Amino acid sequence: MEQNQQHPRQEAEQEFQASLEQLEDILQENLTEDKDQPNIPIDDSSGVKAVDDETDIDLAALEDAVADIEHYLEERTKTK
Repeated sequence: MEQNQQHPRQEAEQEFQASLEQLEDILQENLTEDKDQPNIPIDDSSGVKAVDDETDIDLAALEDAVADIEHYLEERTKTK
């Protein structure tokens, strides 16, 4: 493989790895927050079930991770 092709691949791989680490950190934070919250029964007199706060994540970080993954996959398919 030529040197000029290898450098962009290494950069893409580093970006991808960084995004995966960010995603892992976010998931670990969410797991920790879930463990810290006591299981308190909720009086649901309205008949509507309570929704867990699992959707309370950093959307921008998730979008960045997805973009990096898509970029990585595009670069990977171009070289094959």
